[in-house]
Amino acid sequence: GILVFLVILGIMVQLMNRTGGSAAFGNWASEKITSREGAQLATIGLGCLIFIDDYFNCLTVGSVMRPVTDKHKISRAKLAYLIDATAAPVCIIAPISSWAAAVSGFVEGENGIALFIKSIPYNYYALFTIAMMILMVMMKIEYGPMYKHEYNALKNGDLYTTEDRPYANVDSSKNKTDGKVIDMLFPIISLVIGCVIGMIYTGGFFEGTSFIESFANSDASVGLVLGSFCALILTMGFYMVRRSLDFTSIMECIPEGFKQMVPAILILTFAWSLKAMTDSLGAKEFVAYIIQNKAAGFAGLLPFIIFLIAVGLSFATGTSWGTFGILIPIVVACFQATDYQLMIISMSACMAGAVCGDHCSPISDTTIMSSAGAQCNHLNHVSTQIPYAMTCAAISALTYIVAGLTKNVFLPLLAGLVILIAVMYVLSRRAAKENA
Repeated sequence: GILVFLVILGIMVQLMNRTGGSAAFGNWASEKITSREGAQLATIGLGCLIFIDDYFNCLTVGSVMRPVTDKHKISRAKLAYLIDATAAPVCIIAPISSWAAAVSGFVEGENGIALFIKSIPYNYYALFTIAMMILMVMMKIEYGPMYKHEYNALKNGDLYTTEDRPYANVDSSKNKTDGKVIDMLFPIISLVIGCVIGMIYTGGFFEGTSFIESFANSDASVGLVLGSFCALILTMGFYMVRRSLDFTSIMECIPEGFKQMVPAILILTFAWSLKAMTDSLGAKEFVAYIIQNKAAGFAGLLPFIIFLIAVGLSFATGTSWGTFGILIPIVVACFQATDYQLMIISMSACMAGAVCGDHCSPISDTTIMSSAGAQCNHLNHVSTQIPYAMTCAAISALTYIVAGLTKNVFLPLLAGLVILIAVMYVLSRRAAKENA
């Protein structure tokens, strides 16, 4: 079901680009946005709005916002960071997404979607990344290699800084130039509404179950497929009625969308393979035995340790989903019968660490697609993003120590936000001195 959902997403991205809807939205936004801060906030807002899938996010936000950020002299490296930081970090806290479906598929013996929802307030890396982006834009903070790129873009009008000008000769001749904003909004709105209805349908909502219960008891992979398929049919019909695209052009988008999602399909397939291998080797039982018998004295520090392991594993492999497949079954097996609250915190630490490592890894599919979406040199994106990601990672690691020891929802989050604001303030003062 998840594989079919990914293919449908790829097809819808191709349809939106082909009809010119993405370009039309970008042109409309460039007329309404009058400042660099506004362009960056609009990029963040659009990234948060497209929470269905990180690939869908990267491809859509990049093509839509690139003309707007170029107009306001925002470097391609900064655009790539904003795209990447609103892709996986947003999807991992959105219960209606391909990520929620993937995570729930790795959970056995529990309701995966219900656990996913309970883990959202503990996903500190994702929450702090979103907060940090907004603070940086509002306080005009840049540091590390990103400072050089932004300074060069603003003062010299050079959006790339380095000599490489990637994607300069991209063939977009098949894309229409007279698209309308509705050509992009209609598919996205249809997709969100369709996926919500599909998920509550599988949970028994239309048989009398309450909305919350039907959502928690839903079969995510089936619900997302049903919802996205209906949205795809509606979108195709909408484009044909409006004569935005003819039938032949729509059919051409199907294989193109499939090809676009092949990397994601391969990653998920290999992740399932890794999960099956670790299961057959007895990794869950082995780690559960160690934790129950050897780690009882420092159980409160386990979320912190799991976060660090997930960061390292995800960075090395370049895949969040593969990390989920290995660690989440182990975490559930370890704490399922002993400490339910610590299981939720540790599961969230696993997801947060996986996203963090994926965020930094140069071989991550999301990192690569963010570079492609922003049409930015890939190594420039990686080098400028790592200092920002490591700032959030360090703060998140501290908050997982607090969360593991207190098992409180709000105290670690509040403490982390205070630390983040303090760090941003120090960095802004430092930047002001350097620029004086």
